[in-house]
Amino acid sequence: MTDPRSLLSSSATLGTAFVLLWCTGYIAGKLMVAYAAPLTALVWRFGLAGFSFAVFALATRAPWGRPRALMHSAVAGVLMLALQFGGVYMAMERGAGAGVAALVIGTMPLAVAVLAVATGQERLRAVQWCGLVLGIAGVALVVADRIGGEVSWAAWLALLAGLAGISLGTVYQKRHASTVDLRTGLAMQNIAAALVLLPGALWVEGFRFAHASDFYLPMLWTVAVNSIGGFALLFVLIRRGAATRVAALFFLMPPVTALLGTWFLGEHLTALKLAGFALAAVGVWLVARPAATTAR
Repeated sequence: MTDPRSLLSSSATLGTAFVLLWCTGYIAGKLMVAYAAPLTALVWRFGLAGFSFAVFALATRAPWGRPRALMHSAVAGVLMLALQFGGVYMAMERGAGAGVAALVIGTMPLAVAVLAVATGQERLRAVQWCGLVLGIAGVALVVADRIGGEVSWAAWLALLAGLAGISLGTVYQKRHASTVDLRTGLAMQNIAAALVLLPGALWVEGFRFAHASDFYLPMLWTVAVNSIGGFALLFVLIRRGAATRVAALFFLMPPVTALLGTWFLGEHLTALKLAGFALAAVGVWLVARPAATTAR
């Protein structure tokens, strides 16, 4: 009989939970930037999340490690949090929809694969390259009808900056910061991201946000569910597996975001989107499945 604890801690279960939690962040982020400047919204998000992780780490007497290890965590946080979500939220403020943002960030597995291979960290099998191609094709099908002239070049550039942030951050985290304690590592990452974005939020945006439930509710959702829950799962997944296999989960983000959009944003699923969802799922499976072992 399967142990329920082993089932809940399996990579498949953790990966599924991560995808679902992460995708809600695109919906919440789109709602937030309607009532707050993008960098200001992120300072709220990362500041509260960092404070929560720090309190938890101190209460549970988590080891903080050496200053060098904490610096690596801070760098990973600037890349994976400040640069990625700074680009995504700024693009959303400039008209990019949740699906378009998910499309660009969803191409992260290919960027991570190229970085991992170029730096000699991983070697991909032919079947994994096929999975990457299928994943990109699936992403393109899912959001094909969302790409239009309404998205400005400034928004596209911001999304590309976000893509660079999550791609570089995933490889950096796996190589330099995956051994740090989960509690202290996430505290450092969120605090570093908030501090990097704070000058822009204060001096460029005037720390502008609306004192309304329409801002506070999605902001608190991004803190509790996305920053605390989602990044805790991402941290665990990166520690357990190769960066490319973890990154392959991002192929599922656009289809799942499209599905959530039917419930929260009134969008409709089409046969094209369903076909893309199937392709993305197959691509993830091909990239993430372990190599076949041969008997001695």
